[in-house]
Amino acid sequence: MTQRVQQLVIHGLTKTGQRFRPSDWAERLAGVMSQFRPAGSTGGPLTYSPYVVPVVVDGVRCVVVDARLRELEPLAWKFVCDFARDNNLQVTEQEIKTPPRS
Repeated sequence: MTQRVQQLVIHGLTKTGQRFRPSDWAERLAGVMSQFRPAGSTGGPLTYSPYVVPVVVDGVRCVVVDARLRELEPLAWKFVCDFARDNNLQVTEQEIKTPPRS
């Protein structure tokens, strides 16, 4: 059985269509959030959280935030949402299917 996961995608474009700077903003944001992980997950100090991941979509830097972060740490969720709002960034929501855990 597959699981549906809600995600928030923060795009590196302002609502007026300008590219957001600095160019490494997505990696910086994901780095700050790297400590928030699922219980029992492994990952060294130099890895991103599976809940906040920098990606490139259609040539635009983005950060994909797993909505499960809201339950794990509400203040971390608020931080990423406030970051997007305060910087006037475009935000979309999506739902993905993930394979079952074995």
